[in-house]
Amino acid sequence: MNNGPGDAAMTAARIPEPRREAGPRRRSVIAALAAATAAAVAGCSVPEPRRRPVPAADPAPGMPIASAGRAQLMQILAHPDDDLYFMNPDTQRMLDSGVPLVSVYITAGEHTGVNRAPGGPEVAADTEAYTSARHQGLRQAYASLIGLDKFTPWTKGTASLRGDRRAEINTLTSGNRRVELIFLNLPEHTRRHWKALPDLWHDRSMSVRTVVAEGSPLREDVEYDHDALLGVLVGLMQQYRPTVVQTLDPDPDIQLSDERTRRKDSEQPGYSDHADHTTAALFAWAAMIGWVAEATENGGQVPGFVANAFRGYYNRHWPKNLPPGTLREKAGHLVPYGGDPEWQCGNTAGCGDYGVGGDRPLTNKKGWVRSTHHRHPGPRPAVFAERDGQNGRDGRDGRLAAYGVLGLRAVRWRETEAGSGRWGGPEDLGGGPLAPVLGSTALKDGRQLLFGLRIAALGGRGAANRREIVLLEQRSAGGAFLAWTGLGNPEETDDRGRRIGVPVAVTAPDGRVHLFVRNADRQVSTRVRAENGSWGPWRALGGEAIQDGLSAVVDADGLVHVFGAGQDTVRHWAQPAPGADVAFRPAGIGPLPGGPVAALPGRRGGVQLYYREPATAGVTSVPPGGRPAEAVGLRGYGPVHAVATRRGDAVMSRDSRGRLRLLSDGGRVVTRELGPLALESAALLDSPRGVTAVGLGPDARPWIWRPEAVAAADDTAAAR
Repeated sequence: MNNGPGDAAMTAARIPEPRREAGPRRRSVIAALAAATAAAVAGCSVPEPRRRPVPAADPAPGMPIASAGRAQLMQILAHPDDDLYFMNPDTQRMLDSGVPLVSVYITAGEHTGVNRAPGGPEVAADTEAYTSARHQGLRQAYASLIGLDKFTPWTKGTASLRGDRRAEINTLTSGNRRVELIFLNLPEHTRRHWKALPDLWHDRSMSVRTVVAEGSPLREDVEYDHDALLGVLVGLMQQYRPTVVQTLDPDPDIQLSDERTRRKDSEQPGYSDHADHTTAALFAWAAMIGWVAEATENGGQVPGFVANAFRGYYNRHWPKNLPPGTLREKAGHLVPYGGDPEWQCGNTAGCGDYGVGGDRPLTNKKGWVRSTHHRHPGPRPAVFAERDGQNGRDGRDGRLAAYGVLGLRAVRWRETEAGSGRWGGPEDLGGGPLAPVLGSTALKDGRQLLFGLRIAALGGRGAANRREIVLLEQRSAGGAFLAWTGLGNPEETDDRGRRIGVPVAVTAPDGRVHLFVRNADRQVSTRVRAENGSWGPWRALGGEAIQDGLSAVVDADGLVHVFGAGQDTVRHWAQPAPGADVAFRPAGIGPLPGGPVAALPGRRGGVQLYYREPATAGVTSVPPGGRPAEAVGLRGYGPVHAVATRRGDAVMSRDSRGRLRLLSDGGRVVTRELGPLALESAALLDSPRGVTAVGLGPDARPWIWRPEAVAAADDTAAAR
């Protein structure tokens, strides 16, 4: 297939060579990955489970999973400042909770080498100095992020990398906070390759030499080709063993921006992001696949990590989703990065990236800083009170099962005892490599269905770069699973197929399962499973453009509804009658949303919606046929989740500090004060022990929060 600029790929069968390893080991990894990749590309059904050493690209379950150690965040970026623009406030919240950070910057970001302050005098091009100034800006920003003076000195040194390469590393610690910045410094541009990193991704025969920043402890440039860069990234993952890996968007939206906007914003033609962002993300995801493959060779364990991908220039095309307070905080950390030529920072090459300093992050019409969007939005993990298939008991005694993605593979955790709040170890369900969020639904007999977005092939130079939706079906309620089954892709070409979103599913009263994904046209496609288990074809539902993060629900009349955040209102698809096809309803619902919409069946019919409007801290409640109102007590930022209980709706979001808050039907708000941070979104369900939230922490382990139990304890303490 013909991929867009900056969106080409690599062959999953080529795994970077481990340092000084013997040939037979490398050949065995390559052969295993090649066979697994060929199987994934050729068929829509996955092999039966088997226990033997297999690489991550093999979806068969049963591999051992390493116990997660101390939380460690790794970010892989294209340019200095990508993290500040696109990953905060998530990064800051993890730093605030004491999670150490290592950020890897692939390119020097030297561009033309001109570091001119707006309104200042003209300056000569100097790529080495501009690279150094951007490094200094990052040091200033991250010193501020961990609560130190922006001019706090860092320890500068060199890191040894695979292939006898070296890179500059800067380290700063403060109490339990630690930040390491690794600068690989591949060039953004060369004389022969204006888009050097995308060309490196396309062409395995190409090589580039790094930029040596002024004042760096490194004195010589280093040569990189495609495999060398991939090997270095795999080696860094093996060295740091991150529990969270954050990347940019590997599959940005198709976006036909006007020529002036595209050139001004450096968007690649036809797509909503910079070509370097896309390519860096593809290298990062290829490296994660390679890390798992090397770690699991010869019976080794799957590394226990979770992945996050963040949208980039996408932010300018959609309503902004950060409220004023969070936005000021995020933009405030770009001020020390931008710096000022008048500062006395101790770096003679410059004190920041002057073009983005001062108030320019907020006044820039591009608006990148005003949003933070995840490429794969949705609650994680998926949680059920499972039935015990072996003993015939209904698991609604409160013992929970959580399904998530660990090491790019689906896993199941089970609560050790009902109400214990403790989880057993992860059980590998295979299916990898998968995007980080699973869709799920339960059949009428209690069996669970899990849906994943699978990286079916990651190829380049004409090889496949393919995504597909896959299904894992429980054999019996609470029991084992059947083999993974491929459900294909609603798009007909690989390039368009890469743009699809996270699968969302719901089971109708007639037993049919309705599966939905956001498609390449930014609308909704569906596939329906009959009660006998057979699947109908993919069908596009048309309508208006929406963001990913769909919400599907069945109302009190048995009608299936789907909602998405549009560009002017909440967009709505629904059945006109039970058993009919879901169709687009042109009339939108409620005010303009700033992000995903939570939907619940209304108690007297219709659907109740909860979401944030753009750039606001409050949560908007839209009742069926009623007037929107603010859900008092839930001011903050980020996605909103809701669950219907016997007593009324319970609504959860995070506050300005990133803590979860739950609003009950009685109007009481409970804040989660203790425990690990929630990565993006937590799942919310009504269980016999009350409303329960289950999330993943930065240590890649699940946790349980039962806010009603906390509220009861508070009442008891107050009564004393």
